[in-house]
Amino acid sequence: MPLPERGEPGQSSSEKLPWAVIYYAAPDGTAPALEFLDGCPGKIDAEFTAVLDAVVAAPPPRSSGGGKWEAMHGAMGGWYEIRLTGPGREQFRLFCLLENGTPGELARRGLQRPAIAVITGMRKPWRTVFSERDYQRVRDLGDDHRRLYPRRIAT
Repeated sequence: MPLPERGEPGQSSSEKLPWAVIYYAAPDGTAPALEFLDGCPGKIDAEFTAVLDAVVAAPPPRSSGGGKWEAMHGAMGGWYEIRLTGPGREQFRLFCLLENGTPGELARRGLQRPAIAVITGMRKPWRTVFSERDYQRVRDLGDDHRRLYPRRIAT
């Protein structure tokens, strides 16, 4: 049963309902983002959680995520990333999609409210870049997530 809508008249459903954080589950039952987070230093894992909590508390487009939540561009348009720096300036990225829409659209996706779908993460040495192949793997996981009704979510 969908949650009741709240908020001022004229607001979109994503502004009326509290947001959730969900984790994409791959066809083999793994959760790439959760596996990535398990491999991160504890402090980085905790900081990712804190940024997600901040974004959920003031969802897009209002949230700044403390400057660590960034909208992506180009071939990654429609994606968001959380950007953190770890020990030795190693770079950690968590890739997310927004699940928002009307209550009916959300219900079709198996969601009771808007959500940040955490898809996967990557890490790289300082002053290096991810390859197009790296980003394509992220997009492929996101495409798998978005093609499913209802969404396959890690529990």
